[in-house]
Amino acid sequence: MSSSRLVAETVWKQVESTGLVTDEQLSILNFLFGKNFERATRIVDQRGVKRISGQPSGRSIFQVVGESRRKEEHFCFPLHFCACYSFFYDTVNRGEQLCCKHQLAARLATSLGACIEVKVSDDELALLLSKL
Repeated sequence: MSSSRLVAETVWKQVESTGLVTDEQLSILNFLFGKNFERATRIVDQRGVKRISGQPSGRSIFQVVGESRRKEEHFCFPLHFCACYSFFYDTVNRGEQLCCKHQLAARLATSLGACIEVKVSDDELALLLSKL
């Protein structure tokens, strides 16, 4: 794991443990993630993160609104995957970003308790996942 990822994980764990983010933590995350973090904070401020949880398993995926005029929604797992173009282009192909803004928004919203919670059956969740 890169040193940037280790620093980010340390900060995320601190934020998750308190449910609050300090100015210093915001500054560190902004330094590590740059424009993607700024955009993620706007998404969270606009209540653009839904956690869709399957019942009774409790498994979940996030649906995060984009910033484009079309307001597309992207499914993502904050630590591993996003269905957006930027994730594949900037994160996977070019390795220029640690993650995309949708992943950051999902992680930040979860840490701060700012997700819109949506409950669906496990069958409905499986159907959503099959379309990725």
